[in-house]
Amino acid sequence: MAQERKVKILVAKPGLDGHDRGAKVVARALRDAGFEVIYTGLHQSLEQIVESAIEEDVDAIGISILSGAHNYVFPTLMELLRKEGMDDIVVFGGGIIPLDDIPGLKEAGVKEIFLPGTSLEEIVDWVKENVKPREVVL
Repeated sequence: MAQERKVKILVAKPGLDGHDRGAKVVARALRDAGFEVIYTGLHQSLEQIVESAIEEDVDAIGISILSGAHNYVFPTLMELLRKEGMDDIVVFGGGIIPLDDIPGLKEAGVKEIFLPGTSLEEIVDWVKENVKPREVVL
Protein backbone atom coordinates (compact mmCIF):
# COMPACT_ATOMS: atom_id res chain seq x y z
CA MET A 1 0.00 0.00 0.00
CA ALA A 2 1.38 3.42 -0.94
CA GLN A 3 0.80 6.58 1.03
CA GLU A 4 1.45 10.08 -0.26
CA ARG A 5 3.44 12.38 1.97
CA LYS A 6 4.05 16.11 2.04
CA VAL A 7 6.55 17.49 -0.43
CA LYS A 8 9.87 17.91 1.39
CA ILE A 9 12.18 20.74 0.30
CA LEU A 10 15.74 21.51 1.36
CA VAL A 11 16.59 25.23 1.20
CA ALA A 12 20.33 25.89 1.17
CA LYS A 13 22.89 28.72 0.98
CA PRO A 14 26.11 27.41 -0.58
CA GLY A 15 29.54 28.90 -0.17
CA LEU A 16 30.62 32.05 1.58
CA ASP A 17 27.59 34.20 0.75
CA GLY A 18 26.30 35.48 4.10
CA HIS A 19 23.03 37.01 2.94
CA ASP A 20 20.24 34.62 3.85
CA ARG A 21 17.19 36.82 4.36
CA GLY A 22 15.72 35.83 0.97
CA ALA A 23 16.31 32.13 1.62
CA LYS A 24 14.61 32.38 5.01
CA VAL A 25 11.64 34.29 3.56
CA VAL A 26 11.17 31.70 0.80
CA ALA A 27 11.60 28.81 3.26
CA ARG A 28 8.90 30.30 5.51
CA ALA A 29 6.54 30.89 2.57
CA LEU A 30 6.96 27.28 1.44
CA ARG A 31 6.39 26.03 4.99
CA ASP A 32 3.31 28.23 5.36
CA ALA A 33 2.00 26.76 2.09
CA GLY A 34 2.10 23.29 3.64
CA PHE A 35 5.44 21.95 2.47
CA GLU A 36 7.93 20.35 4.82
CA VAL A 37 11.02 22.59 4.70
CA ILE A 38 14.54 22.02 5.97
CA TYR A 39 16.83 25.07 6.00
CA THR A 40 20.52 24.13 6.16
CA GLY A 41 21.82 27.53 7.23
CA LEU A 42 24.72 29.53 5.85
CA HIS A 43 28.04 28.46 4.37
CA GLN A 44 27.14 24.96 3.21
CA SER A 45 29.43 23.07 0.86
CA LEU A 46 27.77 21.42 -2.11
CA GLU A 47 28.71 18.04 -0.64
CA GLN A 48 26.96 18.96 2.62
CA ILE A 49 23.85 20.02 0.70
CA VAL A 50 23.73 16.73 -1.21
CA GLU A 51 24.36 14.73 1.98
CA SER A 52 21.53 16.58 3.75
CA ALA A 53 19.21 16.05 0.78
CA ILE A 54 19.88 12.31 0.87
CA GLU A 55 19.57 12.03 4.66
CA GLU A 56 16.30 13.98 4.68
CA ASP A 57 14.95 12.18 1.57
CA VAL A 58 13.86 15.46 -0.01
CA ASP A 59 11.87 15.91 -3.18
CA ALA A 60 13.46 19.25 -4.08
CA ILE A 61 16.42 21.50 -3.32
CA GLY A 62 16.10 25.28 -3.42
CA ILE A 63 19.39 27.13 -3.68
CA SER A 64 19.76 30.82 -2.87
CA ILE A 65 22.84 32.38 -4.42
CA LEU A 66 23.94 35.99 -4.52
CA SER A 67 27.69 35.50 -4.83
CA GLY A 68 27.97 35.26 -8.61
CA ALA A 69 29.16 31.64 -8.45
CA HIS A 70 25.94 30.23 -9.94
CA ASN A 71 27.65 28.89 -13.08
CA TYR A 72 29.81 26.71 -10.82
CA VAL A 73 27.36 25.94 -8.02
CA PHE A 74 24.38 24.65 -9.97
CA PRO A 75 26.18 22.39 -12.50
CA THR A 76 28.40 20.99 -9.74
CA LEU A 77 25.38 20.33 -7.52
CA MET A 78 23.62 18.54 -10.39
CA GLU A 79 26.73 16.40 -11.02
CA LEU A 80 27.00 15.46 -7.33
CA LEU A 81 23.32 14.47 -7.30
CA ARG A 82 23.83 12.35 -10.45
CA LYS A 83 26.83 10.59 -8.85
CA GLU A 84 24.62 9.67 -5.87
CA GLY A 85 21.80 8.47 -8.11
CA MET A 86 19.62 11.30 -6.80
CA ASP A 87 19.16 13.30 -9.99
CA ASP A 88 15.38 12.88 -9.65
CA ILE A 89 15.47 15.58 -6.95
CA VAL A 90 14.05 18.79 -8.44
CA VAL A 91 16.55 21.65 -8.17
CA PHE A 92 15.47 25.27 -8.34
CA GLY A 93 17.15 28.47 -7.31
CA GLY A 94 17.02 32.15 -6.90
CA GLY A 95 19.19 35.17 -6.45
CA ILE A 96 21.28 37.51 -8.52
CA ILE A 97 21.65 35.58 -11.76
CA PRO A 98 22.05 37.25 -15.17
CA LEU A 99 19.33 36.38 -17.67
CA ASP A 100 21.98 35.21 -20.17
CA ASP A 101 23.16 32.52 -17.72
CA ILE A 102 19.74 30.94 -17.08
CA PRO A 103 19.56 28.77 -20.25
CA GLY A 104 22.89 27.12 -19.38
CA LEU A 105 21.74 26.44 -15.83
CA LYS A 106 18.54 24.84 -17.11
CA GLU A 107 20.59 22.79 -19.58
CA ALA A 108 22.60 21.53 -16.59
CA GLY A 109 19.36 20.28 -15.03
CA VAL A 110 18.10 23.18 -12.90
CA LYS A 111 14.32 23.26 -13.30
CA GLU A 112 13.71 26.94 -12.53
CA ILE A 113 15.48 30.15 -11.56
CA PHE A 114 13.63 32.89 -9.68
CA LEU A 115 15.03 36.39 -9.99
CA PRO A 116 14.72 39.30 -7.54
CA GLY A 117 11.17 40.63 -7.58
CA THR A 118 9.54 37.23 -8.05
CA SER A 119 6.58 37.03 -5.70
CA LEU A 120 6.42 34.37 -3.01
CA GLU A 121 3.08 33.32 -4.48
CA GLU A 122 4.76 32.63 -7.86
CA ILE A 123 7.42 30.47 -6.17
CA VAL A 124 4.87 28.53 -4.10
CA ASP A 125 2.64 27.99 -7.15
CA TRP A 126 5.60 26.77 -9.21
CA VAL A 127 6.58 24.28 -6.49
CA LYS A 128 2.99 23.04 -6.24
CA GLU A 129 2.92 22.43 -10.00
CA ASN A 130 6.42 21.02 -10.47
CA VAL A 131 7.42 19.08 -7.34
CA LYS A 132 5.62 15.89 -6.36
CA PRO A 133 6.23 13.74 -3.29
CA ARG A 134 7.76 10.34 -3.74
CA GLU A 135 5.62 7.41 -2.67
CA VAL A 136 6.26 5.91 0.73
CA VAL A 137 5.76 2.15 0.66
CA LEU A 138 4.32 0.74 3.88
